[in-house]
Amino acid sequence: MAMKKPRIVIIGAGMAGLTAANKLYKSMGSKGGIELCVIEGGNRIGGRINTSEFGGDRVEMGATWIHGIGGSPVHKIAQEINSMESDKPWECMDGFLDDPITIAENGYVLNPSLVDPVSKLFKNLMDVAKGKRKSIGNGWNWNGNGNGNGNRSVGSFLRKGLEDFWEMESRKGREEVNGNRKLLEEGIFAMQENTQRTCTSANDLFDLDFDAESEYIMCPGEEITIAKGYSSIIESLASILPCGVIQLGKKVCKIDWHPHLDSEVGIVENGYHDGIKPVKLHFLDGTTLSADHVIVTVSLGVLKAGIRDSNGMGMLKFNPPLPDYKIEAISRLGYGVVNKLFMQLSQDLTDFDQFPFLQLVFHQGDSQVKNPKIPWWIRKTASVSPIYRKSRVLLSWFAGEEALELETMPDEVILDEVSTTLSTFLSNQSDSHEQCNGNVIKNSSKLNLVKVLKSKWGSDPLFLGSYSYVAVGSSGCDIDTLAEPLTKSGSHPLQILFAGEATHRTHYSTTHGAYFSGIREANRLLEYYQCMD
Repeated sequence: MAMKKPRIVIIGAGMAGLTAANKLYKSMGSKGGIELCVIEGGNRIGGRINTSEFGGDRVEMGATWIHGIGGSPVHKIAQEINSMESDKPWECMDGFLDDPITIAENGYVLNPSLVDPVSKLFKNLMDVAKGKRKSIGNGWNWNGNGNGNGNRSVGSFLRKGLEDFWEMESRKGREEVNGNRKLLEEGIFAMQENTQRTCTSANDLFDLDFDAESEYIMCPGEEITIAKGYSSIIESLASILPCGVIQLGKKVCKIDWHPHLDSEVGIVENGYHDGIKPVKLHFLDGTTLSADHVIVTVSLGVLKAGIRDSNGMGMLKFNPPLPDYKIEAISRLGYGVVNKLFMQLSQDLTDFDQFPFLQLVFHQGDSQVKNPKIPWWIRKTASVSPIYRKSRVLLSWFAGEEALELETMPDEVILDEVSTTLSTFLSNQSDSHEQCNGNVIKNSSKLNLVKVLKSKWGSDPLFLGSYSYVAVGSSGCDIDTLAEPLTKSGSHPLQILFAGEATHRTHYSTTHGAYFSGIREANRLLEYYQCMD
């Protein structure tokens, strides 16, 4: 009996999928040991990595940062392909901007003596949540829970920390602890919370599990962007694959698999079988494809949608359905939306050398001092800044409900409402000229923005969001459960394998987490076929 090459199909040409394909091809495909196919529902490779251009600058619509260069495979690849240098300007080319100007919505710059203690408090609290320190000092400790059911959230932890901070300050005899200063401090704290929302993709930090936060691991070293663009990493991974391996515009809508195959497949030596393909992929265009193994790298959002609406047109469905334990893990884990809004300043605005890095402090709650000209969807963005110091392209980040609202709005409405909001913040800035290092936009009755570019990850049917987080009621164990292959044993194991950032317990939500997951699943198959290096 002739031995058949195993056919391995990878669903998704993002970081996880192309990493797995790259590894499998180098180890088996280049020697003719497998049939390899990468199926991508969109018209480009990259997934949630998408480098673009705006206002003459290179920008990232999705993944932006190498989160720590120490041990990062993304940084290693970028160095190897010389992507860390470019003659063309790129987003965050000078790193994180420092010396921010913090402005309240009444237009007045807030003194660092007010801003810094609250910002330091927030950082220290997050360090405790992440397990980097045991306390924030002064004997402060937190043992409570935030929702009465024993599940602690990051949001409840942070708010308890702020309340205790105010109580300690009151004991010190600080004046006006419950007056206007307290309202400003709450606004500053909320600004930091909103930054954290974009880091985690949680719509509300009360949805973010406290106990899981300390499991998350950051790579050491500085955080940097890629000069030639994040897409250069993707292109490098794909470059070794022969023409035709990657198929674009092929959206999978159903996966037929078989939990029990003992009576259906004849097994021969080394795990190769007699040609019966146990997994069958159905595409929206009506075509099908059979495979021995399928690596599923679709987003957690796509998996969630398939579970919620099993009859939905175009939803990814499994036949038979996934096991209950896997469905429950997918349902419990968190997955949110983060969008970026790029805005181009008019060329005729010449009253400044560079637009300042603005931190925006909005009035909280039902305060009657809220400016009615500022729309609700802007009130939870934390900052607006040039993408590098001399750029006329500004950037703001949005998460959750505000990010979804942004996707639905016409560009002209965004231009008008952002211009109005920024002009409101800058209206009294001249009163604090010295505090602004001279970066005053004069006569700014209305800031002139001429063009916008926004990401739309929430409404894109191929992603339905941005990245995952561990929600209250979930845990890192659910991530491990999501990563388990189907089936793990039996006459034909490893029919369906799972990769992607949401399947990595300690590096979820990152590109390097997606990379590690792709290597993990490729190695699982290589070990099965006894082809490990």
